[in-house]
Amino acid sequence: MRLRRFIALWAARNREFLRDRAALGWNVIFPVLVVAGLAFAFTGGPADLYKVGVFGAPGGEPPAFLETRYVDFIPVDDLGRAITRVERHQLAMVVDLHARRYWVNDTSPQGYMAERVLLGGEGEGGFVREAVSGQQIRYVDWVVPGVLAMNMMFSALYGVGYVVVRYRKNGVLKRLRATPLTAFEFLTAQVASRLWLLLAVTAFVYVGTDLFLGFPMYGAYFDLLLVATLGAISMISLGLVIASRLASEELAEGLLNLISWPMIFLSGVWFSLEGAHPALQQFALIFPLTHLIDAARAIMIDGAGLVEVAPQLVVLTVMSAVFLAIGSYLFRWE
Repeated sequence: MRLRRFIALWAARNREFLRDRAALGWNVIFPVLVVAGLAFAFTGGPADLYKVGVFGAPGGEPPAFLETRYVDFIPVDDLGRAITRVERHQLAMVVDLHARRYWVNDTSPQGYMAERVLLGGEGEGGFVREAVSGQQIRYVDWVVPGVLAMNMMFSALYGVGYVVVRYRKNGVLKRLRATPLTAFEFLTAQVASRLWLLLAVTAFVYVGTDLFLGFPMYGAYFDLLLVATLGAISMISLGLVIASRLASEELAEGLLNLISWPMIFLSGVWFSLEGAHPALQQFALIFPLTHLIDAARAIMIDGAGLVEVAPQLVVLTVMSAVFLAIGSYLFRWE
């Protein structure tokens, strides 16, 4: 790969995007409007449905508390992480069935009601109380990583896939084929150009909205940047797979919609899949957006480090390599 050709194509793509003021403005304004609207819509009181984490298996007969209606009992494997979610008001309570203990946040209205129900069914001597404290995580705090990741997904898929198809339809790729430029140089320049623009716009939107709403950030910004970089590369590479052969903008748009909308609804952008059917949770793992959002939320809300999000990082890296290899192999200039 010749560096001069790569830099020339990278710079040309950057200028093309920056000159399109409408597209640039929409990439900045859209996520800001979504976050502001959600912050306004969900500033009311707590929801009526309580979520209670259940750890371990009962030593004898299951407690009557587990038969309570209108309570969503969520099995948890990591007790420490579940207690952290109680501190953040993401769970009303965590119950350890084997040790007969429960953790509740004294400042949580949901935790108070769930504790009353537990003690009313089991009696004061049934479970040992453990109190925790922490700042409440609002819905807007929880949804921000999903909204930013969704904006990255749209910009990656349409900003690369749709543009490459337009190049092919307008004959730009045919003219580039007559130059010494290789397919690998062209594709990597597209990835590099879109990557830094994605990260720059996302960072600008994050900082701007954070000034007004004050999002929690318990992890390291470097870890979040690494997750965002790998997630952006994987979705840009996925867009290149779609655009590798197509010459019809209408067909490209249909395929991009076919990929993007299931990711929006199944990757946890707006709601958690906890408690959903296990098959649906496993199916959601085929989308790079799922791993991006899970890792970003773990860092921002739970304070996770690179070790905790290593599985998501590995999956995003493998997906990026596979998508880029497939796109390079299938790519056609005409």
